[in-house]
Amino acid sequence: QVQLVDSGGGLVQAGGSLRLSCAVSGRTFGSRAMGWFRQAPGKEREFVAAINWSGEITRYADSVKGRFTISRDNAKNTVYLQMNSVKPEDTAVYYCTTRSLGLVATRPNDYAYWGQGTQVIVSL
Repeated sequence: QVQLVDSGGGLVQAGGSLRLSCAVSGRTFGSRAMGWFRQAPGKEREFVAAINWSGEITRYADSVKGRFTISRDNAKNTVYLQMNSVKPEDTAVYYCTTRSLGLVATRPNDYAYWGQGTQVIVSL
């Protein structure tokens, strides 16, 4: 069983920065692709960013490209989402997720395990 613990959310002003973290249990972290999704009230869960097992390949939603950066530290079993130049429309609950395969994916159904979510609120 894989467990994910999201953290780092909070209230931030538009234009500011925030870094989300996700700690993953188990010995297979280094072989897994990781992803971040978000869900705003009344909306479906949407893809934000993904990273492959080695950290060499990343993929981003168009809405966050150039502002957000996903990274991982395999020695710490942790994945990060650095959020810069945040906008009010980035307000959502952010979820960390993982899959057994090491390749990046962008659909929620591609992932098997999810964190509990961390709330991000961007104010004007």
